[in-house]
Amino acid sequence: MTTARTPLVGLVMGSDSDWPVMEAAAAALSEFGIPFETDVVSAHRMPAEMIAYGQGAAARGIRVIIAGAGGAAHLPGMLASVTTLPVVGVPVPLKTLDGMDSLLSIVQMPAGVPVATVSIGGARNAGLLAVRMLASGTDAPAVELAGKLAAFAQELNSQASAKGAALRAKAGANYPLAVMPEQGQGNI
Repeated sequence: MTTARTPLVGLVMGSDSDWPVMEAAAAALSEFGIPFETDVVSAHRMPAEMIAYGQGAAARGIRVIIAGAGGAAHLPGMLASVTTLPVVGVPVPLKTLDGMDSLLSIVQMPAGVPVATVSIGGARNAGLLAVRMLASGTDAPAVELAGKLAAFAQELNSQASAKGAALRAKAGANYPLAVMPEQGQGNI
């Protein structure tokens, strides 16, 4: 999106153990050329630093914060409470409760403190949502980014269409009574 090194997205997590999940957001941002910063900002172990991070993000040029946390998962909500920037919460799954605790902690925010929440372990979608947020403007970088998103959507469509063609061929070869819809016709 830009050749400048000023990060547009803050990618933070409660612990470095969250990185294997959150790295998918970094990959998505990188695919679209979005500069980002990443750090550990624990809501429980370093609350003063977490508040300072949230309060100072916009002044540093950050436009979207992606925050991942497991367990009690207060990080996304606490960051949302101290910034006007959009915050995307990623529930990080742990061994206990498979991430349901994280999901409910992030998604159940009080009125007035919104956090966009993706699926458990859905860091890639968090990255893609941040890209969409950055592409929502009318300035040249946003329009360029919107074009990249359109090409990305077309590639997803092509991949799904190829999978449908392969499935129709496989089913037709193995099951002579299978009636296949024309490509793009959907369900019969």
